[in-house]
Amino acid sequence: MIAVVDYGMGNLHSVAKALEHVADGQTVVVSSDPAVLAQAQRVVFPGQGAAPDCMRAIDAHGLRKAIQAAAETKPFLGICMGLQVLFAHSAEGNTACLGLFDGVVQRFAPALHDAAGARLKVPHMGWNNVRQTAAHALWEGIPDGERFYFVHSYFVVPQDRSIVAGESDYPTPFTCAVARDNRFAVQFHPEKSAAAGLRLLQNFVTWQP
Repeated sequence: MIAVVDYGMGNLHSVAKALEHVADGQTVVVSSDPAVLAQAQRVVFPGQGAAPDCMRAIDAHGLRKAIQAAAETKPFLGICMGLQVLFAHSAEGNTACLGLFDGVVQRFAPALHDAAGARLKVPHMGWNNVRQTAAHALWEGIPDGERFYFVHSYFVVPQDRSIVAGESDYPTPFTCAVARDNRFAVQFHPEKSAAAGLRLLQNFVTWQP
């Protein structure tokens, strides 16, 4: 069973449907029940919105310990806000997060410009290339530099650079994928990223960390 964490925030329907498409007969369950997360063989932790709301919702649903336990013990995939709140602290609302990775979450600068001087909007929204900075099973079959879909105003800054598995540019490099042991987490939305995103999810379904 693959459990998609439901704490009231995130594009759960799209994530679950994408997983069902690649799950090869495995059951996909969207749940806010800590017992279901404990029973699942794999856990996907998606999320959208603001970090303070996310952390309040996690605690309101009694999911903090279940998420932490899943991230310690089984194949675990974080998506978007599900990446950011794995870190220790977010500048968004001065929020203490789950602390499963050392580092912080910062906002893009208010005035960004590309190499030609054109203004870049925040949030960063749309397709962008991803550099695979470390080999990983979840990159298998995905060309380096492939495009994925992003929607975010904040990005993670890991204290330990060895966990960085992918970077993108807006306009300067930022971390968009991290990996350690049984955890892999991305800033982009694989469920919205066409064939490359489905391949990453398929890789997760068969991943044996």
